[in-house]
Amino acid sequence: MPLLYVVVFAGAAVIALLLWRAMNGDRAQIPRGGGSPRSADSPPPSGPTGPDDDPDFLRSLDEDLRRRGQDES
Repeated sequence: MPLLYVVVFAGAAVIALLLWRAMNGDRAQIPRGGGSPRSADSPPPSGPTGPDDDPDFLRSLDEDLRRRGQDES
């Protein structure tokens, strides 16, 4: 009877490991130092990465600040 528990536990561990690897398979491509899983020859991402890098967003902030400054005068 105790042997049955060992076999069931080992089978459950193998199934859990396989499910974990299937769900997290894309994480295996990320280099150890962090970063993105891009290959070395792929171009860097184009376009703004956040609102503080977006020229249109910065322009609209600048216009808002100017408008508020004119309203207070």
